[in-house]
Amino acid sequence: MRFQGTKEYVATDDLKVAVNAAVTLERPLLVKGEPGTGKTELAKQVASALGLRMIEWNVKSTTRAQQGLYEYDAVSRLRDSQLGEERVHDVKNYIRKGKLWEAFEADEKVVLLIDEIDKADIEFPNDLLQELDKMEFHVYETGETIKAKHRPVMIITSNNEKELPDAFLRRCFFHYIRFPDTETMKKIVEVHHPGIKEALLTAALTQFYEIRDTQGLKKKPSTSEVIDWLKLLLAEDLSPEDLARDGANALPKLHGALLKNEQDVHLFERLAFMARGRR
Repeated sequence: MRFQGTKEYVATDDLKVAVNAAVTLERPLLVKGEPGTGKTELAKQVASALGLRMIEWNVKSTTRAQQGLYEYDAVSRLRDSQLGEERVHDVKNYIRKGKLWEAFEADEKVVLLIDEIDKADIEFPNDLLQELDKMEFHVYETGETIKAKHRPVMIITSNNEKELPDAFLRRCFFHYIRFPDTETMKKIVEVHHPGIKEALLTAALTQFYEIRDTQGLKKKPSTSEVIDWLKLLLAEDLSPEDLARDGANALPKLHGALLKNEQDVHLFERLAFMARGRR
């Protein structure tokens, strides 16, 4: 089982090495990088390339590690006991399986995505240490132990919003997705917008990287945002000349696809004002 990228996903050589190393070691692949650099999409493409089913666990700020294993619905059981329901005598009727349980009991190897783990409480990763090590967990209400039939290919993403515990990091193979350089970005664009004219692409990417390099920018536009921006440029049939900016208007055309907060819009408006003042 080796990942070599797909037609829909441009994987750099070091990313391919990281995926295949994690698969060989049977350790979770922890993928970090800026939002919008394709971390979540990587798991989907790995599953597609390896011919495996994907199970996705989207982590939120309120998510607890226990939810990935199972949840016991004591309230429903109490209600059913008051109503005299027969099902109340079997506690298994009130156990809701989590995504890890689903992955562990699968009859075939699967890809398990734990998406944006850094959104959860700092103790969340620590609470999964034993499950990552032994690939098993205990269900206290039924007394059974759930063991993985096949060790899943586990991909964990993080936007670096908070530091992850050392004990957790030791159990992972780590890869940081660097922001694509111009040549890699052209390959990514070609996947999404095949046949785009070279002159328009060059002008757009030149402007895009200039925007990213602007000092004082609060949120740099991401890969997914430049893809959306180019889609709009194509829909409006704009030419490279249409993208030209001058001192009077430092904002890029259709800037709402790239600049996502008022501070950054005001930054470019101030740049335009200062440019006019220097004339």
